[in-house]
Amino acid sequence: MFTQSPVSLAVLDQDLRVVRINTATRRLLESPREHVLGQPLTEAFVFEEPAKAEAVARGVLRNGQSVLNSRSEVLGLVVSAIDVTDREVGRQRLAVLESVRARVGQRLDVVAVCEEFVNAVVPDFSGVAAVEVVEDVVRGETPPLAPVDRDLPPRRAAFRGHVSAYPVGEVRALPYGTPFSRVLSDLRPRLVPVEEDSPWLSADPVRAEAIRRSHAHSLIVAPLALRGEVLGVASFYRRQEEDPFTEEDLALAFDFCAHTALCIDNARRYVRERTIAATVHRRLLPQHPQAQTTVEISPLHLPSPQGGGSWFDVIALPGARTALVAGDVTGHGVATATAMGQLRTAIHALAALNLPPDELLARLSDTAVRLAAERAALPPGDPLHREPLTAACGIAVYDPVDHTCTIASAGLPQPVAVFPDGSSVALPVPAGPLLGAAGEEPFPATTVDLPEGSTLAMGTSVLADEVLSPTGPLRPLLDHGSQQRLPDLCDTIAYALNSADRTNESLLLLARTTALPSSQVLSRPLPHDPTAAPLARRETRRQLEIWGVDEETAFTTELIVSELVSNAVRYGAAPLQLRLIFDRMLTCEVSDGAMSAPLVKHARTVDGAHLPTAGPPAASRADLSPERIQHT
Repeated sequence: MFTQSPVSLAVLDQDLRVVRINTATRRLLESPREHVLGQPLTEAFVFEEPAKAEAVARGVLRNGQSVLNSRSEVLGLVVSAIDVTDREVGRQRLAVLESVRARVGQRLDVVAVCEEFVNAVVPDFSGVAAVEVVEDVVRGETPPLAPVDRDLPPRRAAFRGHVSAYPVGEVRALPYGTPFSRVLSDLRPRLVPVEEDSPWLSADPVRAEAIRRSHAHSLIVAPLALRGEVLGVASFYRRQEEDPFTEEDLALAFDFCAHTALCIDNARRYVRERTIAATVHRRLLPQHPQAQTTVEISPLHLPSPQGGGSWFDVIALPGARTALVAGDVTGHGVATATAMGQLRTAIHALAALNLPPDELLARLSDTAVRLAAERAALPPGDPLHREPLTAACGIAVYDPVDHTCTIASAGLPQPVAVFPDGSSVALPVPAGPLLGAAGEEPFPATTVDLPEGSTLAMGTSVLADEVLSPTGPLRPLLDHGSQQRLPDLCDTIAYALNSADRTNESLLLLARTTALPSSQVLSRPLPHDPTAAPLARRETRRQLEIWGVDEETAFTTELIVSELVSNAVRYGAAPLQLRLIFDRMLTCEVSDGAMSAPLVKHARTVDGAHLPTAGPPAASRADLSPERIQHT
């Protein structure tokens, strides 16, 4: 007011002396400004009635009430106005840009980013907005370079407005000779007035009808591109009472389309990494788990959108036994999937040594520690450097002859057994430390009885809270499924899970036991003296005749039984026992009471023709089949 107002203004102190005047006052005074400041009001200004003017001023000082003039008459009005249109429009454009930067890119999904974009610009920037994205980008693949092929079909990823020409999700090529196809060719944004006779409307009648019905009159088409790679195209329409777009709006649209393109590319890269991780994970899982005669399995695997490290395995062991494995590597992504594959390979190699579950987990944990050390030795710039490697794992070995199951766990929740009569119990298996965790804690093993027809449930912690926990909401489905087909029970649980809200990978392994018929097993105690070998040969010959084993295999088996029993008598301790199991293969087991364990060597096909004259101490075992003879 003191610099721009055309009205004379003066500020007086309590003694009515002038302390400040504005620019307009200086033009009215004949004396210089320095001569006016500090003078009384009646001396600084010329009044018709100085005494009356001074009295009015002192009255204002006294009561604080304003006076229009000395006669208290309203003579008129003074109106001042400033044109703030440009300022408000600029402020609105800045607000739209800030909204796009704040709201777009919150989720790492291409379609979700497009939805965030149209919601950020409508209605503050335009009444209608649509985004078409190249289909390869939605799948996480590398986008094409400009100019793109005219037949390249983009997908309508998002729309917000009144009338949509095409449904969201539809994949179709953009007609040639329209602003949309032109933008995808040269990546130059365009401001296009929409008129009834616009020639490009005839190239896309469906879009033209939607524009007419929405009463749009102004259009901006801008590319979604990054480093010359075409991600898609965005369209903005103003309709009815909205002001037409200007060149400033075009520049603004180009700015926030550039930000959105960066967010879409980040989401595309994430989708690609997630796809690679899921593919690696899927390939490293057992593709066709080998069917077992004594165990039926049904896994429930709920993969994570980010890719995880859950896995399961079913491994045939000597003596018709079966190892059931469920595990989960901490983390997600390609590194987690490959770590899962490394641990799974190690389990198969260790299982071939016929180790008990607790010993197998201990050696597997050592493997995880070595893998973690390899990560720590990577260069500091490697993403895996200093990233820990831990995993949860549970191993259950089912023996169909004794109807027992030996279980050891490394960080997995307690498994559940559902018996044929419908009763269930959480098996008392200590959780144990995670694989790869610091410390030397053991992995205690627990042996439980599992009658024929029992269902064993093992799972990761995500599903355990809902299915395995006694208070879990889905535990009744497991308890009531003792007579249900195992695949059907697995489906029932899957249907009850709200998998849409899950972000963590989860796994549930169901296994139903079947006993090996007693007619397929021979178990005989043997004396700890030289008579044990002839007795074992006689019992073996008689049983093999009952099973109808061919003469060559029977003769070879007798020799191996004799050798194993002789070793046990010479190097082992009482009691001795012979066990023959006739399932998918003929298994011969000789056990004794010595504390030392035999050294198991890999059996070759030619080993059957060179039987040893002496063997290792303690228990020995051989698996025989017409195709391969294995012995120790």
